[in-house]
Amino acid sequence: MLISLVLRTRTFKVTALAAAVALALGPAVPTQAQQVKGPPLLRDTESEQLLREYTRPILRAAGLEKQNIQIVIINDSTFNAFVADGRRIFVNYGALMQSETPNQIIGVLAHETGHLAGGHLAKLREQLAQAQTQMIIAMLLGAGALAVGARGGSGSGLTNAGAAAMSAPQEVIRRTLLSYQRQQEENADRAGVKFLTATAQSPKGMYETFKRFTDESLFAAHGADPYLQSHPMPIDRVQALEAFAHSSPYWDKKDDPALQLRHDMMRAKISGFMERQDTVYRRYPLSNNSLPARYARAITTYLHGDLRSAIAQIDGLIQAQPNNPYFYELRGQALLEGGRPAEAIAPLRRAVQLSSNAPLIEMLLGQALVASDNKSYTDEAISILRAAVAREGEAPLGYTQLAMAYGRKGDYAQADLASAQAAYLRGDSKTARDLASRAKTRFAIGTPGWVKADDIVSAKPPPGAKNN
Repeated sequence: MLISLVLRTRTFKVTALAAAVALALGPAVPTQAQQVKGPPLLRDTESEQLLREYTRPILRAAGLEKQNIQIVIINDSTFNAFVADGRRIFVNYGALMQSETPNQIIGVLAHETGHLAGGHLAKLREQLAQAQTQMIIAMLLGAGALAVGARGGSGSGLTNAGAAAMSAPQEVIRRTLLSYQRQQEENADRAGVKFLTATAQSPKGMYETFKRFTDESLFAAHGADPYLQSHPMPIDRVQALEAFAHSSPYWDKKDDPALQLRHDMMRAKISGFMERQDTVYRRYPLSNNSLPARYARAITTYLHGDLRSAIAQIDGLIQAQPNNPYFYELRGQALLEGGRPAEAIAPLRRAVQLSSNAPLIEMLLGQALVASDNKSYTDEAISILRAAVAREGEAPLGYTQLAMAYGRKGDYAQADLASAQAAYLRGDSKTARDLASRAKTRFAIGTPGWVKADDIVSAKPPPGAKNN
């Protein structure tokens, strides 16, 4: 189930400060995913599970395996990845689509892990704090010189000196900060290669990615001042990386074919959900009978309303891999969104079973149980959805469906509370507070439900949230 959502701004907002110190794969370019309202995210069990498997050995080599580092997929088609809070690696879906091999995206993740392991965000914030202090001093000194010039009446020389005193130190400080950030990027490159070597993986994919960046940015970088860049100049960077990466004994090691297939399936799924139908068919023409191609075509077929054909294609996928939970998930999602929720229940039950109770798939099953309009499923839906939100508390879908299930049962206190939690996760603070206030009147004072509702009522709205 590939779904796009905006999680509450308090958790995932890329603030102006975070954007300033975010350590990205390439030079920072503002994108839709980095606007003030918070980044729209893509949630998908299949993709997230694969990325966790890619990252786990790297985090272990970096000594970060117990830090609960999360991989977050951003709804942005450009190739980029970055860290912004020390606990998450953000990856644009464009980076997944454009990485042709597992090793290429693993190299990207290794580079970003290098930033985390080096504590680069904290160190850069310290540098920014020091720079801010230096700028304030420079401005005060400059302002003092300007004041002296003003009192002197005709002291234009002092006035000009004051202006210079204010501008010159700021330029020096800016160049110092950029130099520091370039050094961090170089350190992250070297750390990434080190982690890949420690996990017996090739750094070749990492090199190929940066080499492609170099080829694409040579024209843009022509004539640029290397001292005014936040990242090393492309040619210098790739040359340094090439020398270091080639020293790895695993340079020529290939990705496992089974892993390559899973990677291709992830890319096909993203294409099917995120690209235009004609683009999908150009990328995966009917002459291509591979499993990834069939996967992409089945997805785009159901999305564009041909449910009968889509189900036939999905059944063919299930026949090819009868224990693949994501094929059953897709069948259930297609039936549910095609207005046949009762028929979606069986394949979604199978998907939950095969995926070891993946919370996002449980939420989809809960949605099908609620949408089936069979009241005998209500208690089961509540049980499944409560278990799902307990393990995946950042997805509004689970709370929205839980509210509907409680409403069907006539438990309006719990329905209001679940609706308030869903609104809060969407960043709609006003609706969340209104619903939570009503829920408080329905619960006995001091009960767990009342306490949760009170927490939402008294919570400070996150910056950028809907608050009117």
